[in-house]
Amino acid sequence: MTTGLMALILALVSWVWVILLAGQVRQRRRLCQWLKDPRREIPEATGAWQDIFSRLHRLQREEQQGRQALDSHLNHFRQAAQALPDGIILLDGQGRIEWLNTSACRHFSLDETRDLGTLAEQLIRQSGFYEYLADFRAGVTTRTPLIMTRNGDHPRQVLSLLLVSFAEAGILILSRDITEIARTEIIRRDFIANVSHELRTPLTVISGFLEQLTEEGVPTGEVAQRILTLMNEQARRMNRLVEDLLTLSRLENTTQPPRDEIVDVTALMESLLNEGQALSAGRHVVEMGEMMAGRIRGSADELRSACSNLVSNAVRYTPAGGTITLSWHLDEKGSAFKVMDTGIGIPAEYIPRLTERFYRVDKGRSTATGGTGLGLAIVKHVLARHQGTLEIQSEI
Repeated sequence: MTTGLMALILALVSWVWVILLAGQVRQRRRLCQWLKDPRREIPEATGAWQDIFSRLHRLQREEQQGRQALDSHLNHFRQAAQALPDGIILLDGQGRIEWLNTSACRHFSLDETRDLGTLAEQLIRQSGFYEYLADFRAGVTTRTPLIMTRNGDHPRQVLSLLLVSFAEAGILILSRDITEIARTEIIRRDFIANVSHELRTPLTVISGFLEQLTEEGVPTGEVAQRILTLMNEQARRMNRLVEDLLTLSRLENTTQPPRDEIVDVTALMESLLNEGQALSAGRHVVEMGEMMAGRIRGSADELRSACSNLVSNAVRYTPAGGTITLSWHLDEKGSAFKVMDTGIGIPAEYIPRLTERFYRVDKGRSTATGGTGLGLAIVKHVLARHQGTLEIQSEI
């Protein structure tokens, strides 16, 4: 082989290597550009580079799909946390708010965006919270919730707050609105106190007279008659209270619908009129007003009890010489029983509370009239079971 041919071959080989090297450099440059922005379309390539690009593109797509799936799961968890009625606040190691849900914002008047990154102690300025959080950080862990009361610009709110360790140094603040539970507990305590008070008075009277009767020199004549009369009145008062308590308890605790009976309105109204006149004993004018005959469906005993309570209230709170008018009429809303009297009247601010158990506008006058303080509570429950409503209009 001549020297000239060898030189030509070497030159051709060198050019081939140069071309191949330039191609490799160009593919590497394309790879670097694509890696900077994988969202761009994959570059065209040949040979091994095409396989590399394809593999990288597949890995990038799988990673993107995995990230999207993770984001989707995270969004589901966040949506679930947002839907919870309990408040959730996530604090980092320094006590700054990392995340919170809508209920927590409502409980503590916070903002989901504005208050991120702020120390919890600066935003939750409630009695005992700072000490509760400090004790938790110091390792004085307790499963007893902190009960907090918030007034502020909102109606009185009672919250139960609990701290839970999260991740390495994070803390979860869990809050629950227990306003209704606290209100129910107050009502229960008041109910027990009121029942005890209502029973104590007649029991004291009866036991006091019994002591006199068992001592020497037992009263006789008019004195004995007066004592026996008072004892009988107090015994009847206790009996009415117990009966009303049992009726109210049955109405509140029953899960059965009221009996489906046909109630004759005319017979019911005549019975109520006679009852009102007997209770009045001639002290009032108890009369029948508008009367539209008809029939309704429901529990005859419960409906009569509700209507009777309204009549007896009118008699008790109307001074002698007053007028009490009973009426029954039909309109587009349905049938309505109405009791109108010329009694002492009720201030407007007290009307919303009249159906509370043992609630009395004037305790002294109510005790003197012989009422138990449970009548309108019974009316409310009976009407609720019969899809009815109680409307009260009154003037002093």
